[in-house]
Amino acid sequence: MKTLRLVLGDQLSRDVPSLATLDPATDLVVMAEVMDEVTYVKHHKRKIAFLFAAMRHFAAELRAAGVAVTYYQFDDPAGPKSLLDAVKLAAAASGPGRVVVTAPGEYRLLADIEGWQQALAIPVEILPDSRFLCSLDEFAAWANGRKSLRMEFFYRELRRRHDVLMDGDAPVGGKWNYDSENRQPPKSGLAVPPPASFAPDAITRDVLAVVTQRCADHFGTLDGFNFAVTRAQAMAVLDRFIAQRLPLFGDYQDAMLADEPWMYHSHIGLYLNAGLLAPLEVIRAAETAYHNGRAPLNAVEGFIRQILGWREFVRGLYWLQMPAYANANFFEATRPLPAFFWSGKTGMNCLRQTIDQTTRYAYAHHIQRLMVVGNFALLAGLSPAAVNEWFLIVYADAYDWVVLPNVSGMALYADGGYLASKPYAAGGAYINRMSNYCKNCAYQVAKKSGDKACPFNYLYWDFLIRHRDKLSNNARLGMIYRTLDRMAAERVQDITADANRFLTRLGAADEAANAGDYSG
Repeated sequence: MKTLRLVLGDQLSRDVPSLATLDPATDLVVMAEVMDEVTYVKHHKRKIAFLFAAMRHFAAELRAAGVAVTYYQFDDPAGPKSLLDAVKLAAAASGPGRVVVTAPGEYRLLADIEGWQQALAIPVEILPDSRFLCSLDEFAAWANGRKSLRMEFFYRELRRRHDVLMDGDAPVGGKWNYDSENRQPPKSGLAVPPPASFAPDAITRDVLAVVTQRCADHFGTLDGFNFAVTRAQAMAVLDRFIAQRLPLFGDYQDAMLADEPWMYHSHIGLYLNAGLLAPLEVIRAAETAYHNGRAPLNAVEGFIRQILGWREFVRGLYWLQMPAYANANFFEATRPLPAFFWSGKTGMNCLRQTIDQTTRYAYAHHIQRLMVVGNFALLAGLSPAAVNEWFLIVYADAYDWVVLPNVSGMALYADGGYLASKPYAAGGAYINRMSNYCKNCAYQVAKKSGDKACPFNYLYWDFLIRHRDKLSNNARLGMIYRTLDRMAAERVQDITADANRFLTRLGAADEAANAGDYSG
């Protein structure tokens, strides 16, 4: 029986379940670049170009291996507008007995595919995605009966299960977690090696031309596009990271420097999430570097925890809690995004640096996302739905399963503590300690009040004041609220006045701004 095997844009692996039983003699692989997937949010130009280029290269590799591939390109004016349209066209031309697809990573797309069988009038088989190290059933069993979920305990179970950095039943080095050693501020004179980069070949240049033409009104720029677009290139990115930046990744994983977008991070999230790299091979590469004496334990454990722990954890939590999780809004935050989230035009240098970098590269590392953008969004009371959409639009590694737990759970505490034990809120002192952004800012981080004070300083305390009824019983915030209670009444009044003035000006500036809004 001929089988039509749909491969989605984030499933670019021969190990994807929908290809595992492929019969090249009879089966047809279908891949499609479609408007619906490009515009359900208006993704960053660089993200679209990366995925289309990687898809076209993967299709070429399949054809070279003797696999029949029907591929619909974005620039075909008669091409399908949706994935269902693509499957209908291919099915009408080839007459398959069934359609097979690996489960997508996003709830909205799975809900769509689950209705395809009726629309196509042929069987549609949705296979569980086996490219993760913890199945959804295993995660649900682990989470069952827990009022809140903590990644650390989940991570330890996966360490044991996959024998990662283990010495028998104990963790290598005697500790599970070396996070306390991984919070060094950046030192002057750091020379960060750049990540691997690749000049676009003919296939990628064609994609860049198409995206430039058809996605001109999308966020971001394609200038200097140099992402890996094949598995071999993605492996080269990983190899270079292991050799050159992993040794100092641990020390400086929370550090930020102006005009230094990559720091010592791996920049492989987009390749993992699209299928060009597999999580266990990445983990083993880092583990081998430790055992061979090429990287210290704090760096290797910290890096592995992001993949084996955090990545698996947020994916499991997403599927466990959807669709209700998308509506979580514990603080009832409703403020729209400031215009500078699109333009980068703000006097706050930390936000300007992060947003400018995001515009150029569709990338910012995790501390920029959490403690700069996310921290501001939390303190300013930005709408979780709007912030989630922004993250989904602007980052090349962003998919709904990645974004929602990280934004609603970690950055915004919108789930009320289901994921995190306390809000990740901080004043300007944290950003000043972990970066050099404050040196060239329009505001003064040492000032606590007034027009020249760093807005993070008074927004932090104003956030705690506004939400005391929801946070004062949090054990991890007890000392902070005791500090607040010792403040003079005049100081509290100044905090509230400064915050109100800033947020009022922010709203007025947004009403007058002509910055592009790339949402919806």
